[in-house]
Amino acid sequence: MPALFIILIIVGIVLFGLSFIGAAVKFLLFIGLVVVAIGVIGWIVRSVTGKR
Repeated sequence: MPALFIILIIVGIVLFGLSFIGAAVKFLLFIGLVVVAIGVIGWIVRSVTGKR
């Protein structure tokens, strides 16, 4: 399961980086931020509940 969160974070960072290349992919900035946020929240939830 943690591998899924790592992949989500990497994809989010890549989309975030691609959003700065051109105006046509500007919407990828928001998609990247959402994917990164979901990945980080999932990672935190998994680490908190896994240490119980």
